[in-house]
Amino acid sequence: MKQFQIEPLFGSENWKDLAGFDIAFTNSSLWMAITVVLLWIFVYGGMKRELVPGRWQMAVETFTGFIDDMLEANIGKEGRKYVPYVFSLFMFILFANLLGLMPVGIIPGVHAFTFTSHFTVTGVLAAISFSIVLIVGFWKHGIKFFTLFIPHGTPLPMIPAIFLIELFSFLIRPFSLALRLFVAMMAGHVLLKVLSSFVIDGANYGIGTTLIVALPSFALMIAISALEILVAGIQAYVFALLTSLYINDAEHLH
Repeated sequence: MKQFQIEPLFGSENWKDLAGFDIAFTNSSLWMAITVVLLWIFVYGGMKRELVPGRWQMAVETFTGFIDDMLEANIGKEGRKYVPYVFSLFMFILFANLLGLMPVGIIPGVHAFTFTSHFTVTGVLAAISFSIVLIVGFWKHGIKFFTLFIPHGTPLPMIPAIFLIELFSFLIRPFSLALRLFVAMMAGHVLLKVLSSFVIDGANYGIGTTLIVALPSFALMIAISALEILVAGIQAYVFALLTSLYINDAEHLH
């Protein structure tokens, strides 16, 4: 599990006791910063607004249009004002997931770190999205926002029980949202680590074990790596999609 271990890079000794918190700059912080920088470069490079768009501009416009269409389909015309946030959320998670799969380990002393495999990170992202839902809901509807937890046509005797069930279901949303991304990224990386150990150990035990264990494990690693790339995109999409659906509930009180 060492690949998921958060390690301080600098500042641990000087800043550890600041306000009782360890705020050292860690490998997780480093890869978050790298993700933000690369995302900023990607978006900035596609904002040239050329009459004949280049490939870079087309890539940015494709992702932006994809998020815009998704929000319009789920929320309606009101969804356009959420495009900057949901686009940033989607791209941040996508870049983070893909960077964690980069084979930078071939450089001595360097290894990729997938910070979306930590529940603390995915939990903060989910909490931000959930906070936006609450702010929008109470800002637009006030106390009527609580009617979200009472489906239309619910019999009067059933209202207390239905209200509690719907309220619990609503409150569990940020946990399920964060848990889904965290588990998907962690499970895939653990599986790759296990298979890589089969490859190395199998190769060390001679030609027979190499043919029986190492080579099939290596072939499976290639397939799982391709699947991980697909999962990286799917999980970013699912996170953005569920965020848009939750915002839709706050906008329209379905």
